[in-house]
Amino acid sequence: MLTGELRSKIDSIWNDFWSGGLANPLQVIEQITFLIFIKRLDEMQEVAERKATMLNRPLERRIFPEGADEKGEPWENLRWSRFKNFAGPEMFRTVDERVFPFLRGLNGDGGEYAKHMRDARFQIPSPQLLTKVVEKLDHVDMGDRDTKGDVYEYMLAKIASAGQNGQFRTPRHIIALMVELMQPRPEDVICDPAAGTCGFLVAAGEYLRKHHAGLFSDARLKKHFNETLFNGFDFDPTMLRIGAMNMALHGVENANVAYRDSLAEDHAEDAGAYSLVLANPPFAGSLDNETTAKDLQRIVKTKKTELLFIALFLRLLKVGGRAAVIVPDGVLFGSSKAHKDLRKMLVDENKLDAVIKLPSGVFRPYAGVSTAILVFTRTGVGGTDFVWFYDVQADGWSLDDKRQPLLAPEKLGPTPEAELDEAEAAKNNLPDLLMRWEERASAERDRPRTAQSFCVPKAEIAAAGYDLSLNRFREVEHDEVAHDSPAEILADLRRIETEISDGMARLEEMLA
Repeated sequence: MLTGELRSKIDSIWNDFWSGGLANPLQVIEQITFLIFIKRLDEMQEVAERKATMLNRPLERRIFPEGADEKGEPWENLRWSRFKNFAGPEMFRTVDERVFPFLRGLNGDGGEYAKHMRDARFQIPSPQLLTKVVEKLDHVDMGDRDTKGDVYEYMLAKIASAGQNGQFRTPRHIIALMVELMQPRPEDVICDPAAGTCGFLVAAGEYLRKHHAGLFSDARLKKHFNETLFNGFDFDPTMLRIGAMNMALHGVENANVAYRDSLAEDHAEDAGAYSLVLANPPFAGSLDNETTAKDLQRIVKTKKTELLFIALFLRLLKVGGRAAVIVPDGVLFGSSKAHKDLRKMLVDENKLDAVIKLPSGVFRPYAGVSTAILVFTRTGVGGTDFVWFYDVQADGWSLDDKRQPLLAPEKLGPTPEAELDEAEAAKNNLPDLLMRWEERASAERDRPRTAQSFCVPKAEIAAAGYDLSLNRFREVEHDEVAHDSPAEILADLRRIETEISDGMARLEEMLA
């Protein structure tokens, strides 16, 4: 956990960028990421040099060449420990004209992250700003894995708080909830096809470190953890760099974080390759049939990205593979043929485990869309008996644009450090959700439909036209006020809007 002093140092670096003329938060985190990587390269070579000296052997791994370049300038000057002592103008020239071209030519020599450096560009506008940032980063203690990861996560949180540039960032307590639901195993092969900053993969890695620490004593499992367990794809080079660095700073040096347009490319190579999918894919997009992967079109005929991503998850999962994914509410009740076909496929041909309704303010301030978490297992032969529904009414944070914590830090998240009393549990439903999830095949089967969670048999879902919206099956207490709440009215309006949109889409397809 970060100390106040460390937070203050990071805040100061961030403020220097803003006052120095770099106001785009995504550019700021990217430039900081480059500098952290440059510093790590120097540290990696220092470790190799100390080992060679101690063992009296030649250097096994040299990142920075010996001697000088064609202009007679020493390669050693590209190292953080050297140029950090240069005067401002000389440091700026060295980083701009020599260090960044060197990074672009690494091609993997500095680890998996180096593969994403091909188009790295130096965008710090002045020697004064570079000097300030280098000096302050040099004094940020990132000696151990936990601190490195916490520092980077704190920086990423600043992107989310900046507004419109944070839409790719899923709240960390929601990610933690989904990971706790899935309970990753050391043998899993995990994939996030819309990885962004790799938050789901990082959280899965931290879960494994906490619950399966013994895996690092097994050479095979340790190699799997570092090289093949984590797989993340994105088509934004900036996101790839940030995500790869996030994994590296959390102790996974060679995670497979790669460029891929997940909906446009066929998936013959990795169909059925993954045992666990964790994702929050983009919503409300629409693709042309010509640009959509043909193997996904064979699963569901649609242009809607939220439906195509579910088809993708089914395509990527091996038989027995599990998924926990965030979807917009429209997926649960949309009336188009594609919506119904996909829901029928989840219920009849696979095992739909749960529908977890999230509050509409979870993604504020940058999105007010109502969402849910779908939990399912790919079987290909059915298996759904009951579907467990849970209505999350409070996640521990205010549901307005400020998203302020409602409880002390030790009482937030799905696995709080301190026990919650009844009033606190009403402000943070996530621990209760996890407890009831474990009882979904026992006590939850007998809970009334008026409760916050309940089970619905498959036959009833089929009879309802495979509508998966929680309100379709919920029963209202007789003494409750009959009037709908503003949130329910808004949900109904969204349902109507979705049905109109689906109707228009069907009309366009008929006219095409």
